[in-house]
Amino acid sequence: MYNNILDVKGLKVGQVEDRNGLTGCTVVICEKGAVCGVDVRGGGPGTRETDLLDPINMIQKVHAVVLSGGSAFGLESTCGVSKYLEENNIGFDVGVAKVPIVVGAVLFDLGVGNPKSRPNIEMGYRACQVASDTKLNQGNFGAGCGATVGKIKGIEYAMKGGIGSHSIKLPNGLVVSALVAVNAFGDVYENGKVIAGVMDDEKKNVLNSYELMKNGVNKGGFSIDNTTIGIVATNAKLDKAGCKKVSQMAHNGYAKAIFPIHTPHDGDTIFTMATGEVETDITLLGSLATEVVEKSIINAIKNAESIGEIRSYKDIARTQELLTM
Repeated sequence: MYNNILDVKGLKVGQVEDRNGLTGCTVVICEKGAVCGVDVRGGGPGTRETDLLDPINMIQKVHAVVLSGGSAFGLESTCGVSKYLEENNIGFDVGVAKVPIVVGAVLFDLGVGNPKSRPNIEMGYRACQVASDTKLNQGNFGAGCGATVGKIKGIEYAMKGGIGSHSIKLPNGLVVSALVAVNAFGDVYENGKVIAGVMDDEKKNVLNSYELMKNGVNKGGFSIDNTTIGIVATNAKLDKAGCKKVSQMAHNGYAKAIFPIHTPHDGDTIFTMATGEVETDITLLGSLATEVVEKSIINAIKNAESIGEIRSYKDIARTQELLTM
């Protein structure tokens, strides 16, 4: 096992980032198609083709899910993914052509690097070209390149987010995994303790956003600069309604690892992709999805590197180690 989303056979992941502009995109490709559902909980989402995933609608499978930076501008990267898939004869057969079914969501990272640098058609296309079924980078890659967390005091006091993944395999062969780009308004928790979030004025210690809110601290100005977006992937047999239910339950993983979560300042979204190999119970599946989402978020934080003045978990961990020596 790779202990990440690539443990689900039939999936490839491609990531491209602009390290100067501090943005990027991540694509998960399923050439044979995967049944897909979505659940959007945040108040400021940016998405493509989520209506298509409603269980009452015709199309049953998608060929790619895209996670991207760049806010609404980043949705352009999904067109590059469609272009690549069409060129490779992957899509829904409509007789005169094969139409790639591509869904996606974006996060807001324009305030971190160059706001004019955004994932575009070329970046989405290149992400498909480099897609792999054996290698996955975590941290400052793809959609996690410019991701940050803990923004109640503004980006100046935020910490570095990123992209992370985790998977679980049961003895019956069931695999459940997640891939999450963590760019939250709130703080990230592990075992009830804040491990990344808003920094103090000296940028030496991590504070608690919720406690700051209770004491009257509120971020002023434009504030829809967040959003955690992710994918649950499994080899389970599900229909679109089942995928949607798993996505709903998987948001519990967000709530376990991030707080505050699902705020008006976030566009939190989870897609679920199912490749249809193993029969399972949705209650179990959704519970496993909760766990892998939570651990993917923590992995994103622990693999992230600092950028400029924005510190990372690794920086804080090193500082604490030095203080205890």
